[in-house]
Amino acid sequence: MEEEFKIIDHCLMIRLPEEIDHKSCQEISRRADHLLLDAEVKHVVFDFSRTMFMDSSGVGVLAGRYRKVSCFGGKVFVMNANRRIKKILKLSGLMKYLEFMEREEEDEKRDQD
Repeated sequence: MEEEFKIIDHCLMIRLPEEIDHKSCQEISRRADHLLLDAEVKHVVFDFSRTMFMDSSGVGVLAGRYRKVSCFGGKVFVMNANRRIKKILKLSGLMKYLEFMEREEEDEKRDQD
């Protein structure tokens, strides 16, 4: 697995692998939950910069971490999600619970369209 986990300023940063499926989700959830319990983590940031595929089990990973951190006032952030990933999150209904972090140039490009 190529995902990476780091804790920076009470934020758990998770750089996700190229494919997020049932098999990879089990390990991502296990490691994330371990860090959420052992460290003083308030927020979770999912970095989708390498991700090209995500199935419904990936939606479950995000929803599960949201349930865990929102109890304590935390948030779940998504960054570098491509259109396909954003569409999956929109169809799942998770968009209203997630915060999206985007680079300024992407925001400017969207404003021009």
